[in-house]
Amino acid sequence: MDNLWILAETAAKDTASGITSQQINADETVQTTTKTVSDSNAAGEQTVSVQKNPLMQFLPIILIFVVMYFLLFRGPRKKQQEHKQMVQSLKKNDRVCTIGGIIGTVVEIKPDEIILKVDESNNTKIKIAPTAIGKNVTKE
Repeated sequence: MDNLWILAETAAKDTASGITSQQINADETVQTTTKTVSDSNAAGEQTVSVQKNPLMQFLPIILIFVVMYFLLFRGPRKKQQEHKQMVQSLKKNDRVCTIGGIIGTVVEIKPDEIILKVDESNNTKIKIAPTAIGKNVTKE
């Protein structure tokens, strides 16, 4: 269906009747043709073309990309920065819980590993990566 015609009767000046027809093409242009008949049966014809703004056609796509940026990139990056700050703020004798569920006390902090004491009676220590720290239990 390439063309769609819309017919409507319009009120014309000086007791002349007018019929307006609009053709809507596939490329979203609207052509309006108005025929006016006066008392002397003279006919006049006008053609008007209206095109949509191309920026308005791309607006939904732009909005989708903005929403995707906030959902897919901004949220995880913010959580990663908060985790990095939490690990950097750790100090000796802080109690932490790892992402595996092990609760221990920080004994020593190195740039690439953290040593936790997990058993007080046997003096058991484990080495973990800083990314394995889930939360700081001392601050809660």
